[in-house]
Amino acid sequence: MLRNAKQPPERQEKIVTSQAAPIPDTAPIEKLGDIRFRALLGAQQWALLPPAVQQRFSKRVAGGRTVVYKGKVTATAFSRAGFALAHLLRLIGSPLPISRATGNPSVVSVTEDAASGGQFWTRLYVRERGFPQVIHSVKRFAGPTGLEEAVGFGIVMALRLSVVDGALVFSSADYALCIGHCRISLPKWITPGALTVTHEEIDAATFRFTLTLRHTVFGTLVHQEAVYSEETPA
Repeated sequence: MLRNAKQPPERQEKIVTSQAAPIPDTAPIEKLGDIRFRALLGAQQWALLPPAVQQRFSKRVAGGRTVVYKGKVTATAFSRAGFALAHLLRLIGSPLPISRATGNPSVVSVTEDAASGGQFWTRLYVRERGFPQVIHSVKRFAGPTGLEEAVGFGIVMALRLSVVDGALVFSSADYALCIGHCRISLPKWITPGALTVTHEEIDAATFRFTLTLRHTVFGTLVHQEAVYSEETPA
């Protein structure tokens, strides 16, 4: 479907978002890269991103490839309710940071989820004591917004993409419980709040990751910042 290289870019973007199947690993598509994030944003919003960010979110990780980012946590803050929530969610795979420590190393790896055509994101945070915290999630090009992130026990978060001051922003739009092919939207009162993740360029090789979870009643529950750069293969 994407093998016709004469199709205009706008048409190619529409085709990609209409399916969640993996992109075939062929030479013409290899040159094209992964255009699914670009298709979700739209050409005008995509053009507002720095070239390094565009390139980072156009990488294809199919065929057993892995992209690795190394860095460190530079800031972490919890409210009392947020700290309790982060530890409570360890029951479903610990999707939120659980340590207030800063300056410790962190590693993020991105690989292909062959089953959905999405991407596995694995985040490792070194702690002062004990084993590092490891957060697993999968970004799938599916759901009501065209992009969703799944964590443990069938919990799925629909995401919206936007560009704010040159930074790529992922914002939660909906939480759901997925059981097989059944998707059940969760009422707002039972959700942890609005999650925002920002990918902001520092320079061509380095970016800042910012995670903020806000609740309509309890305010900001969790805020974390980290700085990463891509690990170049030997």
